[in-house]
Amino acid sequence: MSISEPSPEPLELRTAMLDAVQQLVAVVAQLRSPNGGCPWDLAQTPESLTPYVIEEAYETIDAIQSGDAKAVCEELGDLLLQVVLQAQIASETNQFSLTDVVQGISEKLIRRHPHVFGDVNVETMADVHRHWEQIKAIEKGEDPNATPLLSKKLSRYARSLPPLMAGMKISRKAAEAGFEWEAIEGVWAKFQEELAEFKEALTEQDKAHQEAELGDLLFTVINLARWYDLDPSAALQGTNQRFIQRLEQMEAVADRPLADYSLEQLEMLWQQAKVKLKQ
Repeated sequence: MSISEPSPEPLELRTAMLDAVQQLVAVVAQLRSPNGGCPWDLAQTPESLTPYVIEEAYETIDAIQSGDAKAVCEELGDLLLQVVLQAQIASETNQFSLTDVVQGISEKLIRRHPHVFGDVNVETMADVHRHWEQIKAIEKGEDPNATPLLSKKLSRYARSLPPLMAGMKISRKAAEAGFEWEAIEGVWAKFQEELAEFKEALTEQDKAHQEAELGDLLFTVINLARWYDLDPSAALQGTNQRFIQRLEQMEAVADRPLADYSLEQLEMLWQQAKVKLKQ
């Protein structure tokens, strides 16, 4: 199956879209130009921009969850800017261009969807997933029929996902492979064990050991979340939002900066904010 040609009206829309993308590329190129460019943009490297890629991705997710279409549109633009910036910097040293990025993902999508752009027949999402994984293996020069090493798969999650999300993915895949407790009581016992080890580590002066034990404790909490079918990322995000909402409520009734209040006064304002927000 070939990619269908657009009808006249979508062609006009596509032309407008391409013009808009070209304008963005030109704007970013000017920002990075040694002749009259922006000092901040000129100082950036792929590495220095990494935090912004993550930040913009999360802000896009937040906008999507808010249901505010205008905010989603704006945040997608900010996220797209990061893609164009990375491509612009790479093009300046002849590594790759935005054209290479776009062509690469288009070719990958066509290659990995032979049931849409080829003659492969699929009936279920499981079929789609199986073909996808087989094609990925072939692309990497691996045997598509071989069972991938669990450690290799988990390493990819650890490298590419935020730690909390990676922890849940790793936990699930390890459980599917048999690394699992027989009952929830075993997970709670592991939690108590890791908590005790973390407390003991805190009595020492070895920060690396303390962080290692904290990591073990957090990973066990993630396993508890998995057993109870809870999303730890969503749970922490909710807590962050509630904390900020309570601070906003406290500041709304405070007659001076919060730093000027005693701990007892802050606790009273905190409890009042909790009650207010529940109403």
